[in-house]
Amino acid sequence: MAAKTALQASILVPGAPACAEALVLTAPISFWGGVNPQTGLIADVRHPEHGVSIRGRILCLPGTIGSSSAAAVLLELVHAGLAPAAIILHEPDAILLLGLIVAREMGHEVPPALQLDKAEFAGFEGRMLSIDADGRMMTEAV
Repeated sequence: MAAKTALQASILVPGAPACAEALVLTAPISFWGGVNPQTGLIADVRHPEHGVSIRGRILCLPGTIGSSSAAAVLLELVHAGLAPAAIILHEPDAILLLGLIVAREMGHEVPPALQLDKAEFAGFEGRMLSIDADGRMMTEAV
């Protein structure tokens, strides 16, 4: 039986509970130009995870590269069913989170956005994460 680890994250934007494989980005990303809203793939050719899909994964962001259009890209991803299952940020990004808030106001089910120290992210790679409505996270080896 695989060992499980529990962590508590702060909820930035509530969303549906999630259980999915973690995608731990190794560099900050800009959603505007960095993620293709029609495919859910990381589009920035300079990004280490270029070509990887964020769809249905628990996206762990060590940082974001600001753009006022990030909210629109995330809103498009939610609308198209290409959004991550959850987003874990090292630091809140008000513009990015606005995309989830607007999506929710438009009647879409949104992934939760949580805050957790990025030092925890390394332990998520190659693991399944379960996140409940209270921000409690369980990790388990895939």
